[in-house]
Amino acid sequence: MRLWHQSLIPKLPRQQILGLHREICALRGNGWGKKHSTVDYVFIHPMEWLVAYHVVVMDQMTNRGYNVDKKWFDVLYRGKSCERNSNINLNLVVQLRYTMNPIYPEHNDAYLQECIDNLKNKNITIEL
Repeated sequence: MRLWHQSLIPKLPRQQILGLHREICALRGNGWGKKHSTVDYVFIHPMEWLVAYHVVVMDQMTNRGYNVDKKWFDVLYRGKSCERNSNINLNLVVQLRYTMNPIYPEHNDAYLQECIDNLKNKNITIEL
């Protein structure tokens, strides 16, 4: 499980962006708070950060013509088996989406290189 560096999202191949979407859906749902070494940093931030990052991913998917279940654009939605999260602050999600790039401070230059190396190991080369 990995949240790709935000700057790579527009360049990710189909398989990686679809996988990223599935992983974020899991994290927004029952996976929220469940430890995983690669994404533990997500849980030190409010869920609004993950939702804003997810909107970036879904916007990219929509731009590519992929069908994204509209339910996920509802910031309160957490999946079929989770109750809606009425504590989510929509204004914070919008602010994060449009003013922070990257949203996660952990998505620094070192993490970008780690992601690029990970993709190279999958025989995927991305030019920045």
